[in-house]
Amino acid sequence: MLLDTRFNERTHKIVGCAMAVHRMLGNGFQEVIYQRSLAIEMEQAGLRFAREMEMPIFYKGVDVGTRRVDFLVEEVVLVELKALSGLNQSNFAQIINYLEAYRLEVGLLINFGETSLRHKRFIKSQPRTTQFLA
Repeated sequence: MLLDTRFNERTHKIVGCAMAVHRMLGNGFQEVIYQRSLAIEMEQAGLRFAREMEMPIFYKGVDVGTRRVDFLVEEVVLVELKALSGLNQSNFAQIINYLEAYRLEVGLLINFGETSLRHKRFIKSQPRTTQFLA
């Protein structure tokens, strides 16, 4: 299966910003500290984004409520941040569900809580079974 490369430049730039934050702060802070720091890095990198943007959730094409996303970058990349000692399948399912609900194609799950920054890119067009691969 060919991977979708349309978003590579954006997602690489976002991950680079996250790596800069993790290099400076390390792990151990609350998620909000990483969120504020990542906003500074992305702004300096020239990325357009909205932070804690209220977005509608759709069920069968009907707006059923809203939820705030950590970041929506360039109006196409959903970025969900965590500050956990480790990620699990529930975290992966969350971002997949958000992509479906928000009608977006690509998302990044970034975890600042581990010794090394951990990130995973999700593409909505991928079958769900391959989305969980590391």
